[in-house]
Amino acid sequence: MTMLAPSLPLLRIGPHTVQPPVVLAPMAGITNAPFRTLCREFSGGKGLFVSEMITTRALVERNEKTMQLIHFDASETPRSIQLYGVDPVTVGKAVRMIVDEDLADHIDLNFGCPVPKVTRKGGGSALPYKRPLLRAILREAVAEAGDLPVTIKMRKGIDDDHMTYLDAGRIAVEEGITAVALHGRTTAQHYGGTADWDAIARLKEHVPEIPVLGNGDIWSADDALRMMRETGCDGVVVGRGCLGRPWLFGDLVSAFEGTGERQAPALRQVADVMLRHATLLGEWIGDESRGVIDFRKHVAWYLKGFAVGSDMRRRLAVTSSLEELGSQLQELDLDQPWPDGADGPRGRTSGNNRVALPDGWLKDPYDCAGVGAEAELDTSGG
Repeated sequence: MTMLAPSLPLLRIGPHTVQPPVVLAPMAGITNAPFRTLCREFSGGKGLFVSEMITTRALVERNEKTMQLIHFDASETPRSIQLYGVDPVTVGKAVRMIVDEDLADHIDLNFGCPVPKVTRKGGGSALPYKRPLLRAILREAVAEAGDLPVTIKMRKGIDDDHMTYLDAGRIAVEEGITAVALHGRTTAQHYGGTADWDAIARLKEHVPEIPVLGNGDIWSADDALRMMRETGCDGVVVGRGCLGRPWLFGDLVSAFEGTGERQAPALRQVADVMLRHATLLGEWIGDESRGVIDFRKHVAWYLKGFAVGSDMRRRLAVTSSLEELGSQLQELDLDQPWPDGADGPRGRTSGNNRVALPDGWLKDPYDCAGVGAEAELDTSGG
């Protein structure tokens, strides 16, 4: 059953109006310029599309890969960068660099990454547990941002015994953050279990001064409408639900504009999008073969639910040229309709349960000793 769009005020991120109130979640190795281009094309340019996570140290040091990751197409507006950092000074320098060199129109700070190589050094979703450090980073970022809006994305906490999101939300308000996005899972949950939408509702009640965006388990446009109805949040952040389905953003626009139109492409249309995605990656990287190789990780997501044999899936997963990819796609039964059940969970769905943290991290939320330069990754991508 198709839901009707809720009647909501416009979502504003600083001077930017985001209508419909839909944000593409930053995903390492996924939300690069080619994928953002596809999503924007399907949405008609509506919504907010955030870059991959950019490490502040790598940005300040002008790491070659990082400088490529922050490139935006001329049609992208507003330009949105997500930064990851653990040192207030380095974060401040990165923000100042973005402002001085006009690299973006909006800055999001990552406090939601659950990846062990990040959390074991005190970064990502581990960091909000150290309240003074979180406050210092936000204060420095906002001070250096000038007129650029700064937002944050976070999780509920480290685990059920160490929740941080309400304190973090209040600190964000006090330090001038423009909006907060909450993934309704703890670090320990990783991507397993069910997202806690009730936590999103509680955060909205706790920080009514700024927009709250909800994230977690949005697999369809109707999920997005339901989240907004049930939580009262001001917008949604869509991550894994669009893997292999950039047209989901077209569905989201239709849903929020009140139409019942939802895309259910046959395999022929999906194959066309796959080939275009691989082509865009090759153009962006500057090497066709490397673009097709980078595209390989997307193959299973695009083909989810379709009747494609295991041998063909393996062949598609080792292609290295556009000609090879195109010819193999033509061997598929392209008249297959969109399969039932293909709108469910995509990407990583397993839990973690063990959280990698620095020694003694949980002893005192106000003791920030031990968070040093080694926690600041020198390359981007989480």
